[in-house]
Amino acid sequence: MKYVDEFRQRDLARTLATGIAQAADTGREYRLMEFCGGHTHAIFRYGVQDLMPDNVTFVHGPGCPVCVLPIGRIDNAIALVKASDVILCTYGDMLRVPASGRNSLLKVKAAGGDVRMVYSTLDALNIARDNPGHQVVFFAIGFETTTPPTAVAIRQAQAERLENFSVFCNHVLTPAAIQAILSSREGDAAAEVAIDGFLGPSHVSSVIGSQPYEGLVARFQRPVVIAGFEPLDVMQATLMLIRQLNEGRCEVENEYTRVVTREGNPKAQALVAEVFERRPEFEWRGLGLLPDSALRIRPAYADFDTERRFAVPTIQASDIKGCECPSILRGVKRPTDCKLFGTVCTPENPMGSCMVSSEGACAAYWSYGRFRQTAGKAPTESAA
Repeated sequence: MKYVDEFRQRDLARTLATGIAQAADTGREYRLMEFCGGHTHAIFRYGVQDLMPDNVTFVHGPGCPVCVLPIGRIDNAIALVKASDVILCTYGDMLRVPASGRNSLLKVKAAGGDVRMVYSTLDALNIARDNPGHQVVFFAIGFETTTPPTAVAIRQAQAERLENFSVFCNHVLTPAAIQAILSSREGDAAAEVAIDGFLGPSHVSSVIGSQPYEGLVARFQRPVVIAGFEPLDVMQATLMLIRQLNEGRCEVENEYTRVVTREGNPKAQALVAEVFERRPEFEWRGLGLLPDSALRIRPAYADFDTERRFAVPTIQASDIKGCECPSILRGVKRPTDCKLFGTVCTPENPMGSCMVSSEGACAAYWSYGRFRQTAGKAPTESAA
């Protein structure tokens, strides 16, 4: 299959592994954060860490939109179903994310709440069309990749005058999270993490391009290499980062040239800019309140904004006691550092969002490596 099998060839992987081993300076450590949860799963699934020399390690980042959503926003969604008698539509991962009091949207659905899993924003629009007597709320989450489809749905709802449809917007922005991780301000959580370079997001970058990372690289002097999701993508990007670090360079490089350009997708960017504007601040699980890090619906489309229609309040909520999801999302801890992991916290009984999402680090550990963790090794040593 074009653009898949070519990036999973064993012989090329061995050649790249040899190149990385030769390039890596044995007198230094290379701590590289893979921002995307998709990268984390690729590293685990294909055993990429096992092909690295001991001084090259991967650190898991916050690139899982389900994982970084604060519990208070899930509490908001549950309250809408219970108090406002709405039909709530959302993607499958969100159903099982723990909310306050060990509640979840799945439990609300089991108790009789009208919560429906959808595969796209168009599914939510169809539900609104089919149920004119009910308010339908689409629980929108995701990074820049999933924002354009939400914008399309809002514009379509306005064009049809679909008065029973609204969007609970929780779209967040990648560069703000990278900035928070790299920030050296006193008391910032990122100060706990030593990161030498980043494997930049792939699908996100197909929308926003590589240009938005240039300012971050110049300011914080950490290289970024945008990488695809296949194992050879990750390995080639790792080699590119090592070469930059060895040469003292800090640049934005693009390994994923078959998809990503410097400019990104101008049409998608224009659509998002028309429908959304930046929030002054937004809470991220593990990173706290970050300025200019999320989107809200513009006044021109206010009729389709759930937060305006239902006056959604701000709810402060804490993670389940003992859950290390916030530290894992910052790259400070590994899933196996969490006392709940693999005991009370499993995919069937998740205590935190990192075990629920298909992009979560805990889910990756469970699926691919929880029995192969070696003392003293990096988070992804368990990849096999």
